[in-house]
Amino acid sequence: MGSGADVAVLVGLQASGKTTFYVRCLSGRYSLVSKDLFARGAKSKQRRQIGLMEEHLAAGRPVAVDNTNPSPQEWRPLVEVARTHGAKVTAYWFPPDVAGSLRRNAAREGRERVPDVGVLATLKRLRKPSPADGFDEIREVRFDGRGGFEVIGGEGMRHGRA
Repeated sequence: MGSGADVAVLVGLQASGKTTFYVRCLSGRYSLVSKDLFARGAKSKQRRQIGLMEEHLAAGRPVAVDNTNPSPQEWRPLVEVARTHGAKVTAYWFPPDVAGSLRRNAAREGRERVPDVGVLATLKRLRKPSPADGFDEIREVRFDGRGGFEVIGGEGMRHGRA
């Protein structure tokens, strides 16, 4: 891969642990790109997100895209941008735990809380990514029951607590 850059695409329901995983496991190495960081009424969030990805990748910085990214419709443009910049693309798959997501979401406040119907609508579109979708690696991420994460899959990725 040309630039040595890397793109991590987080895929999962709202309140599945994606942002916490980013903060604890990726934040020291990856620049964060997330539509959640834009103002609620912001226009063209997808275009802005792609622009930020391109900026980081052009500068040789790895990027983590922290959104639900539930289906190829959302992740295909991310994979295409990564490929344009010669970056490796890894999907971090958070298998759905609907009861857990709804429980964690209910504990959120303000803008961070999503109506339950939003979580359920995402569930209907949620699909596990595969190499056929253009990903170089798929890593499954689960809570480890001790406040951390267990990451399964991917070459050179340590397994167990992250």
